[in-house]
Amino acid sequence: MEKLGRGMVAINQGDGKVYVGWRMLGTDPDNIAFNLYRITGGGRSVKLNDQPITQSTNYIDTGVDLSRSNSYFVKPVLDDEQQACTAFTLGGNASVQPYISIPLQTPEGCTPNDASVGDLDGDGEYEIVLHQSPRGRDNSRSGTTGEPIFEAYKLDGMFMWRINLGKNIREGAHYTQFMVYDLDGDGKAEFACKTADGTIDGQGKVIGDANADYRNSRGYILEGPEFLTIFDGQTGAALVTTDYIPPRHSETLNPTPQQIKDVWGDDYGNRVDRFLACIAYLDGERPSLVMCRGYYTRTVLAAWNFRDGQLTQVWTFDSDDGTPGNRDYRGQGNHNLSVGDVDGDGKDEIVYGACAIDHDGTGLYTTGMGHGDAMHLSDIDPDRPGLEVWAIHERPSHPYGANLRDAATGKVIWSQQLKDPGRGVSLDIDPRHRGYECWANNSDGLYNCKGEKISDSKPRSCNMGIWWDGDVVREILDGARIDKWDYINDTTERLLSGEDYDCVRNNGTKSNPCLHADIMGDWREEVILRTSDNTELRIFTTTIPANRRFYTLMHDPVYRLSVAWQNVAYNQPTQPGFYFGEGMAPPPRPEIVLVGVGD
Repeated sequence: MEKLGRGMVAINQGDGKVYVGWRMLGTDPDNIAFNLYRITGGGRSVKLNDQPITQSTNYIDTGVDLSRSNSYFVKPVLDDEQQACTAFTLGGNASVQPYISIPLQTPEGCTPNDASVGDLDGDGEYEIVLHQSPRGRDNSRSGTTGEPIFEAYKLDGMFMWRINLGKNIREGAHYTQFMVYDLDGDGKAEFACKTADGTIDGQGKVIGDANADYRNSRGYILEGPEFLTIFDGQTGAALVTTDYIPPRHSETLNPTPQQIKDVWGDDYGNRVDRFLACIAYLDGERPSLVMCRGYYTRTVLAAWNFRDGQLTQVWTFDSDDGTPGNRDYRGQGNHNLSVGDVDGDGKDEIVYGACAIDHDGTGLYTTGMGHGDAMHLSDIDPDRPGLEVWAIHERPSHPYGANLRDAATGKVIWSQQLKDPGRGVSLDIDPRHRGYECWANNSDGLYNCKGEKISDSKPRSCNMGIWWDGDVVREILDGARIDKWDYINDTTERLLSGEDYDCVRNNGTKSNPCLHADIMGDWREEVILRTSDNTELRIFTTTIPANRRFYTLMHDPVYRLSVAWQNVAYNQPTQPGFYFGEGMAPPPRPEIVLVGVGD
């Protein structure tokens, strides 16, 4: 996994106070301690703590001269030796604001949309890859779209590159899945997505035929070649391009509407162009890229390895290829997916909605419960062995509209007979009950992880969760707002409103930020929002002191992979691979090896 730095961050709280946060790593010893230093106005460094800091990874610095610049860094104390980290500098007369600003070079007609993070340049800190979305269309709607654009920015606002996918990739939530991850273990993340004739990489080079235009009279793209491209994360240059698997039709680049209908279920471009993507450690050691197509009818997942500059296919799972049992996996996918080692063999499986695909590309199980719009994989019930899945199902013909199931077998643990839930979420929001609470948008209240109703009321939001304040109970993230569930009075308390800082949500009823993840500071999560004029990203980070410390969630494999797939179609919140909530045990030490430039 990524060889991260300390992720230093400093926020001016006003009245001479500065909040400072930094990372503990998954490879740090349990007894690690830190010394914190400040340099004011280019002078000498001053140690701020009397005794090594052992109980947290944040600090409130007081009496600071904020008219001058202040740089903060920590030195981990390891066997009486101190190792310095990269400093974070708070400029002189910095504004009192709970966010870091990243100015954008938004192309005309575009809106900043989903984002992801990766260490693109190998410096140990994250960069942002941003989807700049022009006019888009849902697959069910005709009409031409703009050309999807991706940009990369450093956290200090430096613009790195722009990739234009071109007119032969339709813009919309179900078309433009993108992965940001270090696929080859060189310490620098790559960028991967579906491409086509006319895609322009970050160095201005065109993939395929620059003049090709396969859009039909209704704005759909049902002809022409389809590619998968791996781009250099630091430069945006296309490194390798191959054919996308599966194609629309196995026998021709230009299938007729009837041929498309025979394979995917309709003839106008709806089901054929439903894409998903993820990263998975299929061999238990190194990451693989998994690109997917279809979930309403035919379902295909293709796994790839990017090693030593070569892109090789590992396996393909196809519900319609005639393999005995595969036909039962038709129509079981969601608008999202999740990844984790659900069967305890040390290798990742892909939870593909109502079914799961094993690490070797064979079907692990299918529940037959069909499509849904939301799904959560984590240790939802810490008293049961293994992981669980909280899932909802759209217009179910069975009594399991919302259900908790065993992630390894698909067996339903408990369920609710809901007619048509559109959203559902599982978070620990009530510390009186061990495990995560579960609810759906049309459930009749709040339920604990055992399926017991604990309240007639429930949070209005069913979108996202976030760790924001100082406890281990999770907060509720909805668009640009963070709320705390008041379990005594069955209501919510507003902790942050992005609208107060001219920030807005994305994607309509999906109501998500550009990204939420533990990208800097201590173990709690940041929220990346766009400003209403689309000229800026603002990374909101908590300034609430915490008296507990954990290693960065980005060094938990299930959590890190959930950040990678968060942008896919209907965004789902991050989840760790262990129980993180009230009454939790210390997080298990992650079995990871860090890679970086020169390793």
